[in-house]
Amino acid sequence: MQTILIIDDVATDRELLGRVVTQAGHHPVFASDGDEALSRAKETRPSMIFLDVVMPRVNGFNACRLLKQDPETAKIPVVLVTSKNTASDRFWGQKQGADDHLAKPYAPETIIDTIRRYVR
Repeated sequence: MQTILIIDDVATDRELLGRVVTQAGHHPVFASDGDEALSRAKETRPSMIFLDVVMPRVNGFNACRLLKQDPETAKIPVVLVTSKNTASDRFWGQKQGADDHLAKPYAPETIIDTIRRYVR
């Protein structure tokens, strides 16, 4: 069982994604914004991070960049899970260091497949 950090400002989205992570046999931990994400990532040392983009204070693009610049969190796979799904959104996410990009709404199988790809 691995720890997976879920960062989203919408409680319902955190809960739904957390259920899928639990069904996949892993332990979800949560943060509700980009500021909290940075401290939770250092505190919990997750095996991967699911990160929303549209959030207050520090958005997901900025949080991703900060996570990837910090030697303590740089190697943690970050998957953006967002409704922002244009080619420019995907490009910008990659430029910030995101390892992958999933569009909302998603199928639970897509989340499980993504976990299998990044969590050994």
